[in-house]
Amino acid sequence: VQLQACGGGSVQAGGSLRLSCSASGRTFSNYAVAWFRQAPGKEREFVSGFSRNFGSTHYADSVKGRFTVSRNSAKTMVYLQLNSLEPEDTAVYYCAAAATAILSTIRTPTAYKNWGQGTQVTVSS
Repeated sequence: VQLQACGGGSVQAGGSLRLSCSASGRTFSNYAVAWFRQAPGKEREFVSGFSRNFGSTHYADSVKGRFTVSRNSAKTMVYLQLNSLEPEDTAVYYCAAAATAILSTIRTPTAYKNWGQGTQVTVSS
């Protein structure tokens, strides 16, 4: 499945952004879908996501209470609402999907075969 992420931008600390991820021509049914981010010089890290078939939602501790993952009713879009942004949230954000990821691996980048192109989020202090 081809993924496309958009919605990034530059905001001041405390601001908000909404990222969107679409699966071109398909739905996210039967996939685990997640958001990762990668800051310069750092490894790609899990941010938030759904287990397969949107069974459960998961968040990194660093974003709990500030970020919210959601989907549309048609299961063709997954969103990440970023609130109370901090300079440490600056990174390229990627959406990813996996048809076979099991619950114990959904935070692991290597569990995902399908990746979007990334969208830059820059938070200034």
